[in-house]
Amino acid sequence: MSATTETTMVDWSKGAAYIDGSFMPLSEAKIPVTEWGYRRSDVTYDVAGVYYGAFFRLDDHIARFRRSMTKLRMTPNESDAELRAILIELVQRSGLAEAYVAMDCVRSRPPRGMAMLPVNARAYIIAFAMPWVWVFSEEQQARGVHAMIAQTPRIPTASVDPTVKNFHWGDLTGALFEAHDAAFDTAILLDQGGNVTEGPGYNVFAVLDGTVVTPPEGALEGITRLSVFELCDQLGIPHAIRPISRHALEEADEIFFSTTAGGIMPVSRLGGRILGNDRPGPISSNLRETFWEKRRQGWHATPVDYTAATSARVATAQSTSNNTATF
Repeated sequence: MSATTETTMVDWSKGAAYIDGSFMPLSEAKIPVTEWGYRRSDVTYDVAGVYYGAFFRLDDHIARFRRSMTKLRMTPNESDAELRAILIELVQRSGLAEAYVAMDCVRSRPPRGMAMLPVNARAYIIAFAMPWVWVFSEEQQARGVHAMIAQTPRIPTASVDPTVKNFHWGDLTGALFEAHDAAFDTAILLDQGGNVTEGPGYNVFAVLDGTVVTPPEGALEGITRLSVFELCDQLGIPHAIRPISRHALEEADEIFFSTTAGGIMPVSRLGGRILGNDRPGPISSNLRETFWEKRRQGWHATPVDYTAATSARVATAQSTSNNTATF
């Protein structure tokens, strides 16, 4: 086996990735098609956002990610501190001041000769940083999102725990097709009892008689959801976690969503009903504007030192091999 090493220019601007101990440009990130993370959706993940050159609530995202891994009995090699450093380095390498930063823990598959049981399969970390993506466009957010209530019910919590961020998107994907076919931007899913759960990638809030309300179960315990509670306390807006029936949602004064890839996103239409004046309501708008202004000021921020990885971003030593191996 022979190898030659040469220094080549590497373009990290489209994103950077980390897989099981190694960094690489995002375009080169791959996993085997035999992995259970791919074949069985045996994976948990989390997403942190970088805006204004800083992570938002990075440690909260890592803590939730660790809770999810623990619930799924996944123990990768990386500690929380090491994972934190990896995510920061990905953003440094990419040079992105606005980035979508994902962390996945994927279960592999048992080694040949061992029983095909998850207890025999190791778990490892995949992470990547890519240019920021919005769940809804700026135009949709300005006019208010147009949503509908899906016929597709949410997967029961007894089957898939929604507090563990997961790839089981069959119900959410079906709801998005419903919305597309009916000319809406998105859809809200109900549980088997007819109560609100969440939407595809976001928590749901309703303003009922001046109180901001969100469901107690059937949904991810969102980090931006937590931020909404904090903002309500700061602004003197009453808030509560309690069930929201379909009827209550349809009669709500305002509706809005929250997610990492969008922040606080008001709704102006629900099915055939136009809320307010067909624009975001006053409480939703106040929360949204306050959220982004506080982000700009450094609220819950972990600033990224982009000078620390300039050399790694510009060039790297790569091994290019003309290998002949004998097995």
